[in-house]
Amino acid sequence: MSRVHDIVIRIGGESGEGVISTGELTTLAAARAGFYVYTFRTYPAEIKGGHAVFQLRLSDHPLYSQGDELDVLLAFNQEGYDKHHAELRSGGTLVYDRDQVEEASVRAEKTFGVPLTSIARDEIKMPLAKNMVALGALARLFSIPEEITRELVEEKFKKKGAAVIQKNLEALTAGGNYIEKNFPDLEALHITVKPTDTRLVLSGNEAIGLGAIVAGCREYFGYPITPASDIMEFLAEELPKLGGTMLQVEDEIAALAMAIGSSFAGKKAMTATSGPGFSLMTELMGLAGMAEVPVVVADIQRAGPSTGMPTKMEQGDLNLAAYGSHGEAPRIVVAPINVEDCFYQTITAFNLAEKYQVPVVLLSDQSLAYRTECIRRPDLSRVQVWEREMFQATNGDGYKRYAFSETGVSPMAIPGTSGGNYVATGLEHSETGRPRYDPATHQKMTDKRFRKVTAATRDFPAVETLGDADAELGIVSWGSTLGSVREAVELARAKGIKVVSFYPHVIHPLANGYLINDLKRVKRLIVPEVNMLGQFAGLIERQYRGEVIRLNVYGGLPFKTRTIVEKIEEVAGNG
Repeated sequence: MSRVHDIVIRIGGESGEGVISTGELTTLAAARAGFYVYTFRTYPAEIKGGHAVFQLRLSDHPLYSQGDELDVLLAFNQEGYDKHHAELRSGGTLVYDRDQVEEASVRAEKTFGVPLTSIARDEIKMPLAKNMVALGALARLFSIPEEITRELVEEKFKKKGAAVIQKNLEALTAGGNYIEKNFPDLEALHITVKPTDTRLVLSGNEAIGLGAIVAGCREYFGYPITPASDIMEFLAEELPKLGGTMLQVEDEIAALAMAIGSSFAGKKAMTATSGPGFSLMTELMGLAGMAEVPVVVADIQRAGPSTGMPTKMEQGDLNLAAYGSHGEAPRIVVAPINVEDCFYQTITAFNLAEKYQVPVVLLSDQSLAYRTECIRRPDLSRVQVWEREMFQATNGDGYKRYAFSETGVSPMAIPGTSGGNYVATGLEHSETGRPRYDPATHQKMTDKRFRKVTAATRDFPAVETLGDADAELGIVSWGSTLGSVREAVELARAKGIKVVSFYPHVIHPLANGYLINDLKRVKRLIVPEVNMLGQFAGLIERQYRGEVIRLNVYGGLPFKTRTIVEKIEEVAGNG
């Protein structure tokens, strides 16, 4: 039995024939067997057809990226082999459907040809069970206990009846039996791990939904859009159990308008969308800023512009998130770095929105949204849930909803509160909320609104660092790019290169020295981003006086760790 510590598996094939479901079930089986897991998926925007990919990395230690080289390739068809076999490492393992892949074309040191299609069609009499045959073969290859995979199949198909469950169990067994019978000298790839119940397997979108619930969100309004819809689906299931509401509305404009209205009435509310939908919301983002109404908007970025590539990732919405509105409308942008961080930074987003009465954008992306990771069970002792400053009922008049204060925050009254009457509009206004159009009022109120986001920096999560404290070369990343950066920094340091990485959880505004004071420690700064223009680098350059070196990929896929390592080596060599 061959023991390893880290395995990258890629499954490739036609969308609609079970590539993604095979990956998802293999992930859950591996996690229940005690592995750490980290996944990446990409597939066409069409409902059926086109090439789909699911990549799973599993290990006996925590993982930070999807991995660069493939240890195992499972090819459902010829295209699945042709597109990916070049990335199979030397000594890697190829598992392929003998009915769909020309064996004469196969080039790999370890090959396992399994007739997935004919086993499902002829032996099981259920062609759609091809993915279950594949799951059985993979489980046998990695010594995943059969009771775990059987339990998963029973859970997946329990609503479809005993006959469907039985057919899929037969397919699962057939896949494992074929491996045992035809490859008797097989050395299974095996990682020694101990099953544990202290970890959860969640996607980034599920973690956002869970974080919203813990933060106190009970009102969600949304319109379906890839890749954000999973948040709505998760909360549609969970919010009613807590007395909350999830409402699917007619469009993105209505979704944010209703969330603002719900918050105005005293409820914590949110919506989620992607780039095209967020573009439609920009006027209402200005309204939330002007009326000083707390609200959280999750923008799950995808490759753009326009409809773009709905099922591919990009970090292209930062400028839109930070500045997307006519006029100057303050807001805060929070960017989680991994699945676990999606949970905690969603709570951060609600806390900042409520305390400082501003709209907060939670900026994730397609890769992180669909990524599945093993995470520690959330430590609720770490969680603080903040509430907005409320106006206390009085018997008199004179309530100043927009009273000037040192931080810019003023008490908010819930409609119907005695003595708390006011009008909240998009018009410029006085302290009492009455419309005012004179220059002095507009300047004072603009200052007030921006004082809030400046004051909020004192409550931003600390910038985390990794690497050599005395390094002159730094690297700063944001969002889901962090995992590849972390591994790249560790590899570079192992080669003797001094480098330090910085990763903030809030990426706008960079006020009061937030992040910039940390960056002043280094003379040269690499900024890797999955966009063309280097949007975060542009924000940093306004305040950082060292050399900013952009590193950009924009093909719709995440960074490979080696791309970042090569850039670190190049810059260090030129120093």
